[in-house]
Amino acid sequence: MKITIRDQLPKTGFAGIREHRLVTDSRAFGHYKPTYGQEGLGQFVYLADAQFVPHGETRMHSHREIDVISLMARGRVRHEGSLGHGTELPEGSIQVQRAGGEGFSHNEVNPDSVPNRMIQMWVLPEKAGEDAGYKTYQPKTFGSLRIYGGTDNQTETFPGQTLIDILDLQQDELFTMPEESLLYVVDGTLETEGTLLGEGTLLRGQSVSFTATSNARLIWVHLMSEVTR
Repeated sequence: MKITIRDQLPKTGFAGIREHRLVTDSRAFGHYKPTYGQEGLGQFVYLADAQFVPHGETRMHSHREIDVISLMARGRVRHEGSLGHGTELPEGSIQVQRAGGEGFSHNEVNPDSVPNRMIQMWVLPEKAGEDAGYKTYQPKTFGSLRIYGGTDNQTETFPGQTLIDILDLQQDELFTMPEESLLYVVDGTLETEGTLLGEGTLLRGQSVSFTATSNARLIWVHLMSEVTR
């Protein structure tokens, strides 16, 4: 099991955002890859735990051939852009923007006078030249919600063999990562093999079991099994 702790990494940022970058895959960053941060998994290439400064924004910018996923961990964001313009993302909500070959432009704005917190993730597309698309999700109080990946015969998520699930565990609930996975602790605490893992911890491993020592929200990145492909 490999562990990366957010608060032990340098803080970087741009425009109105300050962030810790925990996944910086070589396929996305090339020669600019930082010496810190883990490689991705499957098509998953980036994870940053970010804060917008009060009334901060990313400024309008464009993406092509990348899927951009944003989870609001605290506060809210006002979304502007060529997809889903005017959407407000409240605390807990998730936004998924597929750029494809068409591309999209967006600006994310903190409308409040206090910092917020957003987890941003990038996934490389498996097929080039797809149409742009936009989806939003609101996780359940407890349980799991898939926000990315799946078979081609469903429309709840953008299909792909790299899967991203949001897990909301109750205190004392047990969870096992059966295959190689990345698991990020957004909120709460977990324990495994006598080690306590808190907010801002990224784990890579397989056949690892955890017990939630408080209610916890997790991001689970894993790959579609051969059986379900």
